[in-house]
Amino acid sequence: MSDDPRIVTGSAGRGEVDNRPVGEVFSAITADLSTLIRQEVALAKAEIRQSATNAAAGAGKLAGAGVAGHMVLLFISISLWWGLGQFIGNAWSGLVVAALWAVVGAVLYASGRASLKQVEGLPRTTETAKQIPPALAGHEETS
Repeated sequence: MSDDPRIVTGSAGRGEVDNRPVGEVFSAITADLSTLIRQEVALAKAEIRQSATNAAAGAGKLAGAGVAGHMVLLFISISLWWGLGQFIGNAWSGLVVAALWAVVGAVLYASGRASLKQVEGLPRTTETAKQIPPALAGHEETS
């Protein structure tokens, strides 16, 4: 290694003398950094676009499965209604099937509500985001 500050060691490890002024070198570094950031942002956008496309396709398929499942439950419910109607009459069997679905709905509602009460949002992200402005000003906490 040489003590000459003008010698720049590249990725190949060979030293080359750079006779450019410091301002020009700094400008080149800034331009390279700017290009790198733009490329990273472009890559992130492309990845997000691809992920969103895949997510939309998956969501569409799940929606179709939901509609199909709804139709299955509808026809099973109709079959149950008619089957019970053989024994207790169609009006009463309709009420029995409706009551059965009311119980299922109430259980799912209670379970979903309990799950939603446990949602905390983004507590760690919110806390670290609050620390960004002080960190940029040089007043970051030491943990």
